[in-house]
Amino acid sequence: MSINIKHLASLSRLTFTPEEEEKFEKEMANIVALVEKLPDLDASGALIDPDNPMQLRSDEVANKPNRDELLQNAPEVQAGCIVVPKVIE
Repeated sequence: MSINIKHLASLSRLTFTPEEEEKFEKEMANIVALVEKLPDLDASGALIDPDNPMQLRSDEVANKPNRDELLQNAPEVQAGCIVVPKVIE
């Protein structure tokens, strides 16, 4: 697989010297070759450990802020909302 470093550089808005282009092209080819050697995994859940399932913590609100206290910090408030400058004309 050939990697077009000039195209990648233009997409990422980077500029490289010819020596850097050659160096990065070789490095990217090595990375792609390494990834292509990785074994395929089936989606049957082989990576899930049944003895140690992942338990997500429940979301709990702590120290729920008071709306009026929060609005006191805003430079301008109108009808219970923070007024911000217009950004789209």
